[in-house]
Amino acid sequence: MPSYLTTNKITEPSCSQAGTLPIYSVTPFTMLDFPDQTACVIWFTGCNMRCGYCHNPQIVKGKGRGTVEDVMKFLHKRLGLLDGVVLSGGEASSYPALGEFIQTIKALGYAIKLDTNGLRPDMIREFLEKGFLDYIALDYKAPSHKFKKITGVEKFEKFSETLDLLCHQSRIPFEVRTTVHTGLMNVGDIVEIINDLELRKYEGTYSIQNFRADNGRPTLGLLPPQTRTLDIKAIPKARNFDIQFRNF
Repeated sequence: MPSYLTTNKITEPSCSQAGTLPIYSVTPFTMLDFPDQTACVIWFTGCNMRCGYCHNPQIVKGKGRGTVEDVMKFLHKRLGLLDGVVLSGGEASSYPALGEFIQTIKALGYAIKLDTNGLRPDMIREFLEKGFLDYIALDYKAPSHKFKKITGVEKFEKFSETLDLLCHQSRIPFEVRTTVHTGLMNVGDIVEIINDLELRKYEGTYSIQNFRADNGRPTLGLLPPQTRTLDIKAIPKARNFDIQFRNF
């Protein structure tokens, strides 16, 4: 079996980690990651998936290098200069202490965007009810029949619950996105995702992202380079939402 179809052991946050947030680093400024907002990006280590195409293995398998105190000092200095904070990773929703962290940041007046794989619908529901989030980017990793192959976990139903939850709320905007490496995904898989989003009456933006290596560094699953890119001309238009192509 090729190395990129195998998975590494996934370690869920333990009870001893509940009061901690392993922060890998902070990108101090971005105008691309949070629509209509100037923002910073907080990167969390650890993830509850093992996607072979992940270009941040040092984040997924690494350990925290910063502290909440460091981040809060940074955010106090950027008051009036930044509009929002993006929580990314890794998977920030893996950690029970995330809600308290968001509440502290919101108290400073920052808008919050969460990048998530959707495996914690319970946490997303709580955050929506409490008004913690201002924008969500949900990664639709793969259709149900390929979900374990792509992510390393058999938890499509958890992702599906999160997607349904977001589709049936109108409190905050959200987008759905899929990263495509053609060694793993094809046009048929994308069409299946589009059809699923249509059935769920999704009305936002669906972003299809071409896999792009990060400075030639190996991916989490040691995935070989793409020999071709997705044929975007073969992707049909959706009836109820916009489709955007990125990095093609």
